[in-house]
Amino acid sequence: MLTFEHSFLNPKNMSLNKVMLIGNVGKDPDVRYLDNGVAVATFTLATTERGYRLQNGTEVPERTEWHNIVLWKGLAEIVEKYVHKGDKLFIEGKIRSRSYDDQNGMKRYITEIFADNMEMLTARTAAAPAGGSNAPVSPASPSATTDGKEDLPF
Repeated sequence: MLTFEHSFLNPKNMSLNKVMLIGNVGKDPDVRYLDNGVAVATFTLATTERGYRLQNGTEVPERTEWHNIVLWKGLAEIVEKYVHKGDKLFIEGKIRSRSYDDQNGMKRYITEIFADNMEMLTARTAAAPAGGSNAPVSPASPSATTDGKEDLPF
């Protein structure tokens, strides 16, 4: 019989913050470079659930959710070169919430998706990067991850 004694299998210690989205970019990404040269890209991504009709004839309209996407380092640099408003993307990452005070001193809250992985799903012309129009784009080294650590399952 095979047994596991690792704490990550104990339901009391389990926690998962994982988001997967497929949607369309709402505006051209805003890419900034910090003083240390690290790139940060932000943009909105729209996901839409199709409308439908219930058996009783009631129409349920389509529903669009807008997600604030944040990418760091290598992924931000790729977004700067290749991602534009309207492009379809697969984004994988984690949810982060934070608050800030706006110009009027009002406390505001924002929920963001910090992307760990991105796949471009929009067909590209001859100017597309090597590897095809829908080649996966993910951090290839610790320097391209958001926290400098590799996410290995062991």
